[in-house]
Amino acid sequence: MRLLFEIGLKIDINNELVYRRPSARAIILNGNKVGLIYSKRYNYYKFPGGGIEINESNIEALIRETKEEAGLNIIPSTIKEFGLVKRIDDYNKDGYRYFYQENYYYLCDVYPFIEAQKLDDYESYEGFTFKYVDILEAIETNRCNSHNNKSKQMLEREAKILELIKKEIINS
Repeated sequence: MRLLFEIGLKIDINNELVYRRPSARAIILNGNKVGLIYSKRYNYYKFPGGGIEINESNIEALIRETKEEAGLNIIPSTIKEFGLVKRIDDYNKDGYRYFYQENYYYLCDVYPFIEAQKLDDYESYEGFTFKYVDILEAIETNRCNSHNNKSKQMLEREAKILELIKKEIINS
């Protein structure tokens, strides 16, 4: 998969103080809009998806996480690689100092019906909801608003992916 960019701290990722959490994320387009998860509590957008579990493939995680967070079922035959983003952030939790995440983004289509979300505690607390939104609105929301303690690198990662989608797919 092509490396889109790296964001965050510049450290040796082989350090034992690095917590690793690879993830798979869905890019779902509907005309000129993109399907995103919106955090009502912190006012930001993110792509549906999340952590890849042990013994789970990227595609299995993509399908599972999209269904849990967005209530959407991906059509497997439509999944196409878009790119990889590597992110390193401060962490300071459970004896770790850094958070390293390889984010695998996939273009995909979904079936038109939406099922109930199956959110975990933090997702429920943040008020995650799925919506189709204008790309420029999502970029502006992530870059121009206060989001309390949310990672600036995570928000910028999503804004940069949205810019690439606009440039490479929507305006092409």
